[in-house]
Amino acid sequence: MNPATSLPAANARQLCIVVPTFNERDNVAELSKRLDATLSDISWEVIFVDDDSPDRTWEAVRQLAQTDPRIRCIHRIGRRGLSGACIEGILASSAPFVAVMDADLQHDETQLPKMLALLQGGEAELAVGSRYVTGGSASGLSSGARAGGSKFATEIAKRLLHIDIADPMSGFFMLRRDRFEQLAPQLSTQGFKILLDLVATAKGSLRTVEVPYTFGSRLHGESKLDSMVVMDFLGLVLAKLTHDVVSLRFLLFAMVGATGLVVHFVTLFIALQLGFEFAIAQAIAATVAMTGNFLLNNWLTYRDKRLKGFAVVRGLLLFYLVCSVGLLANVGVAFSVYDQEPIWWLAGAAGALMGVVWNYGVSSMFVWRAR
Repeated sequence: MNPATSLPAANARQLCIVVPTFNERDNVAELSKRLDATLSDISWEVIFVDDDSPDRTWEAVRQLAQTDPRIRCIHRIGRRGLSGACIEGILASSAPFVAVMDADLQHDETQLPKMLALLQGGEAELAVGSRYVTGGSASGLSSGARAGGSKFATEIAKRLLHIDIADPMSGFFMLRRDRFEQLAPQLSTQGFKILLDLVATAKGSLRTVEVPYTFGSRLHGESKLDSMVVMDFLGLVLAKLTHDVVSLRFLLFAMVGATGLVVHFVTLFIALQLGFEFAIAQAIAATVAMTGNFLLNNWLTYRDKRLKGFAVVRGLLLFYLVCSVGLLANVGVAFSVYDQEPIWWLAGAAGALMGVVWNYGVSSMFVWRAR
């Protein structure tokens, strides 16, 4: 007889909680303790997916796992991003129901049994912990600016992507794993808002219920959200508006390129005002813009492949080379289009598109190649 088939059915996990972590060492033990108290009547497991935290969060999780087999750790090397971590964690479990929550103790784990009961009873396929329905609260947001930004992003997502739920930016939700696996191939591994990606990708096919909860205050550590998340969010919205014809990473790369164009003209103007000849001023502006684009792409677009140490210098030099060739491609295509149809803006747009496609493709292969 196969030993695996002799295991009692009671040992099968009904619920898996996936917790993406980065520098959350001080929180994992407390969260595990709270889950144990809340889910006493449920067969559960928790998978912490850690992006190689400098504070060695993964080490703290493994110490807990030595004494509790319900606690598991996925230690990711060379990959970054909350959405990608959630996808890997969910696909690593065989539990029929999976939840996602943060490690910062701001999500209310006492709502998990209620969410599970709704899914098991067939009332929904997705249960969302919501701050913006009756009975919910976002009081734990660290500042008025962050609260306002959250509401603004929510309105943009609801209006542009035609999403009906009140809190599509929530990081606290539960769904059936089989439904997740159907949608997973279309999800982006980048970004922070996997629920928004899920709901937008499902296009209304997920029966959803929202469960009110109070968003608590962070006890340890610092929020991972910063200004870069704004561009990340906009990139995701644009990707979904184009029905994923172009990738989130490409859109972010193009958005960074647009900011680089502004930097180029501002630098060119300043250099000319300082008395530099045009050729020299143009060279200075191009170098400043390319450097800024490289740093921003390294921080945002390729955050999961972020270069560090000496690799930054090597990557910057390669990026200069890539962009220089991309400029030649830009000009060549623009001239070719203009010869066929002498419309300056059409030729310019065609050249710019060729340049960004070249720079993106070659940068992905040689500057931020998979390690």
